[in-house]
Amino acid sequence: MRKTLRWLLSLVVLIGTVSTAGAATAAQPDTTGTNVVTDDAADIKDRLLAIPGMSLIEEKPYTGYRFFVLNYTQPVDHRHPSKGTFKQRITVLHKDTARPTVFYTGGYNVSTNPSRREPTQIVDGNQISMEYRFFTPSRPEPADWTKLDIWQAASDQHRIFKALKPVYDKKWVSTGGSKGGMTATYYERFYPRDMDGVVAYVAPNDVVNKEDSAYDRFFANVGTKECRDRLNGVQREALVRREPLKKKYAEFAAAEGYTFNTVGTLDKAYEAVVLDYVWGFWQTRMLAECDMIPADAKNATDDEIWASVDEVTGFVSYTDQGLEPYTPYYYQAGTQLGAPTIGFPHIEKKLIRYGYQPPRNFVPREIPMKFQPWAMPDVDAWVKRNANQMLFVYGQNDPWGAEPFRLGKSARDSYVFTAPGLNHYAGVANLVPDQKALATARILEWAGVASAAVQADPEKAKPLAKYDAKLDKRKVERQLRP
Repeated sequence: MRKTLRWLLSLVVLIGTVSTAGAATAAQPDTTGTNVVTDDAADIKDRLLAIPGMSLIEEKPYTGYRFFVLNYTQPVDHRHPSKGTFKQRITVLHKDTARPTVFYTGGYNVSTNPSRREPTQIVDGNQISMEYRFFTPSRPEPADWTKLDIWQAASDQHRIFKALKPVYDKKWVSTGGSKGGMTATYYERFYPRDMDGVVAYVAPNDVVNKEDSAYDRFFANVGTKECRDRLNGVQREALVRREPLKKKYAEFAAAEGYTFNTVGTLDKAYEAVVLDYVWGFWQTRMLAECDMIPADAKNATDDEIWASVDEVTGFVSYTDQGLEPYTPYYYQAGTQLGAPTIGFPHIEKKLIRYGYQPPRNFVPREIPMKFQPWAMPDVDAWVKRNANQMLFVYGQNDPWGAEPFRLGKSARDSYVFTAPGLNHYAGVANLVPDQKALATARILEWAGVASAAVQADPEKAKPLAKYDAKLDKRKVERQLRP
């Protein structure tokens, strides 16, 4: 009975695949991105699960694709593979093995729902997405935090690529946004022969952790004076009214069961939330949204000040419950990536008790941390000297872009573009027309799917796959980490 049921289910899946993605005997797609799926679709799951260390968590249907959530067994320490393993989640958005593949990571948890990043839409390809090590459930047990570094994570990607390359043997392009853009860059630094191109979105590059004046210059000039004054006014007023708003915070925390053991006190958490307010607005909002900020902070009610800060920053952010999912990020910020420190010239010193707190304050004390000041200068110097087929995209009004990656004279076929007026969610589609066309053309070329017309004239470059409102929707999270 079970064998019969399995056979019927397989038949249903096969029929569904054929009916939604094209006939199983369809012709191979050409470089124009014809929307077909070849006969590997019926057995792609078997091919994936035949890879040593690969196991299936679930398969979810999506028209025109097959989507798999998988576990892949990785060494805890790539230098000493015999010293334990852990299971790392990855997802596969399968289009066709005859299409190029985009290797994506956001640098945090992986989404277990089908989604498509911008380069995947541009090349009409497959997408492999990786959960960053130590983000649960992709965390070794017990967790040796010294094995959470950029080289180990790059080596995770390298092993996944090597495992999947025999299945997806066309061109590969890596991508990621924010911490994922950093991750794609570090991967290229340590394994420059794996990928055929890199598209790194809004990737911070904090080369010298103790030198953060670029951020102060950014906040002095971003947007308009009217908007800056509104934001600065609310931020200052939230510190002037620290005591009544802290009482409201305590009531909120008690009602929701929030605690403050990691940061230490509710007072420290409160100030951290308030000091993130201006940064948070420019990271996640557009200039036009400044109309939502109280124009006269001094005469606003306590509830209006609270609501504005909570909407932008979120008072849950520095509770134990808000911090815990991001412990791996704060650990890396405090050991390799660096973290910005900014001044607040519009606020009297007597109103600020702690200033921008270091990542150490946001990681449980039982986890030891020691900063490695050589890690980021090494990557920065490598990119300047060796960048080859790399594209960096930034948003003009994004604070994280105040310290961007820059290219040296020896860089080849590489670009740094900035989208006017955009924030932390800037993309190729937001660039000025000539840069948008060039970036699209280069991505198509790197992926091996640029038509002769595009190769002759980049202005003709367009994404090969149509926009899908559900598949291409970018989730905007209210969190101020990169």
